[in-house]
Amino acid sequence: MTETSTLPDRLSTNPRSPFYDEALLQKGVGIRFDGQEKTNVEEYCVSEGWIRVAVGKTVDRKGNPLTVKLTGKVEPYLQK
Repeated sequence: MTETSTLPDRLSTNPRSPFYDEALLQKGVGIRFDGQEKTNVEEYCVSEGWIRVAVGKTVDRKGNPLTVKLTGKVEPYLQK
């Protein structure tokens, strides 16, 4: 897809992260991971080939969701 070239290599939904981009997240970014749609992605990195997904509704002591790092093929795209 041509939209992938406009998306950053790494993006996070956490406002405290240096990879957070509110304007881009407002447009709607979708993630296809190993050919499957993922809706609970907290952060991704295309060049390193990983995503962080939330583990249920569990949160840490600071209120952030607990995440698991999964490796595979990451394909971000803009949702329409």
